[in-house]
Amino acid sequence: MIEPVEDLCARLIRFDTTNRGHGQATGERAAAELVADRLTDAGLKPRLLERAPGRSNVVTRVSGARPELPALLVHAHLDVVPADADEWAVHPFAGEIRDGWVWGRGAVDMKDMVATVLTVAARWAEEGRVPERDVVLAFVADEEDTGFYGAHWLVDDHADLFEGCAAAIGESGGHTVPVRRPDGSLVRLYPVGTAERGVSHLLLTATGRAGHGSRRNDDNAVVKLVDALHRLAAHPWPVRLTPAVRAFIERTAAALGVPVDLATEEGVAATIARFGPAAKLVENTVRNSTRPTVLSAGYKVNVIPSVAQAQVDTRVLPGTQDDLLADVDRLLGPGVRREFISHQPPVQARVDSPWFDAMAVALRTHDPAAVVVPYCMGGGTDAKAFSRLGVECFGFAPLLLPEGFDYRAMAHGVDERVPVDGLRFGVEVLDRFLSG
Repeated sequence: MIEPVEDLCARLIRFDTTNRGHGQATGERAAAELVADRLTDAGLKPRLLERAPGRSNVVTRVSGARPELPALLVHAHLDVVPADADEWAVHPFAGEIRDGWVWGRGAVDMKDMVATVLTVAARWAEEGRVPERDVVLAFVADEEDTGFYGAHWLVDDHADLFEGCAAAIGESGGHTVPVRRPDGSLVRLYPVGTAERGVSHLLLTATGRAGHGSRRNDDNAVVKLVDALHRLAAHPWPVRLTPAVRAFIERTAAALGVPVDLATEEGVAATIARFGPAAKLVENTVRNSTRPTVLSAGYKVNVIPSVAQAQVDTRVLPGTQDDLLADVDRLLGPGVRREFISHQPPVQARVDSPWFDAMAVALRTHDPAAVVVPYCMGGGTDAKAFSRLGVECFGFAPLLLPEGFDYRAMAHGVDERVPVDGLRFGVEVLDRFLSG
C-alpha cells in the first residue's frame, strides 16, 4: 500500500538537512537514502552520487512507452535553510501533521515536491503504468547555497544522466494564488515559472590611503564605498518588460477584469497595484535590482582603513545583463572595482509552448476554474544549472492553496507548513502531467 503523501512529506522533514552555506551543511545523505529506497520500491534503479561525503544526490530514469519522444527532467532539492526552533510554534524538524497541515522546515521548500514526485512513482509501480516519455528524476543537494555539491556538479560531471531531456520542471510554480476581482468574485491563478532573473552577486572593493581618524583624508576608502553604495541603492532601475513578465501582467489583468497600461512606468505600477496578492509575483521582476547586503571595513575606530568592501545582491532580467553592468560601473565611479562572487545568467523558456500547455491542461483537469499564467521568478533555482544543458526549464510544483495563505512567506520563514489537501492535489496534477 502506498504511504500517504502527507506522511511521506512529514517523514522527509524529520531529516535535518540544514544548509548553512559556504560548504557548512548537515548533509543530505539520510534523506537521500530514504528517497533511493522509495525509488527502488517502485522498481527503479536510483544512483546515489556525492561530490563530498554526506552531500548526496539521487538520480534515476523512468523508461517511457515512447522513448523516441523528448525526455522530461523533474528536479527537487533535499537541503533546507536553517531554522531557529525557539521562533516556531512546532519544532521545525518534528514533521508534525496538525489540523490538516504538515509543519516543518522544507514543507514548501521543497520536500513537498519530493514527496509528491515519489508518490507518483509509487502509484505508477502499483498500477503497472509507465509515462509516455522517459522521465528523469533528480533529487539534489546544495540548492540552498551554490549547487557546488548538487545540480551544477551533476551538470558538469554527470551530464549523461540527463541525455535527451528537452524540458525540466522544478520548484516555484503551479501553486494556487487566490485573487478577488473588483466585484468580489474569486479567481484562482496558477503561475508557472517560465523565466528567472539571473544572479550576479558582486564584491565591491574601494581602496584609499590609510591614516589617523582625527586627520583630514580626501582618499578615504570607506567614504568612496559608502558613496558608491548610495548611488547604487538610490538608482531608479528602469522597467523592462520581458516576455514572461508582460504575459503575466496581460493575462492576469484579463482574468481579473482590470485595465492594463504598459505604456509608462507609472502605468505599469498602477496595473500591478490592481492585482492584490498576485502583485507580489511580479513587482520584483519588472526591473533589475542592486541591493547592498554585506559591509566590511576597518579594525579600529581611530584608524582610516586603506580597503573597504561590500557585497551587493544583483538580480538581472533576461536580455539586460550588458546594460546593467555598464550602468553599475558608471555608478561606482573611480576608486571602486567590482568582481563576481557568483554569476549565473538568467533563465528563459518559451511563454507559449507545448510544455506550458500540458501543465495548464493538468491543472485544469483537477481545477477546472484554474487560470494558468506564466511568470518570471525573482530569485533563483537549480534551473540555472540544468538550463546549461539546453534544457527548457519551468517552475512547476503544483499545490492547491487556500485563500489568505501566504505561500511566499513560508519559504525560509517561521512556521513553514503546507496543507494536506494541497499535497494530494499536487500528486494528481503531477501524475496527469508526467504521464502524458
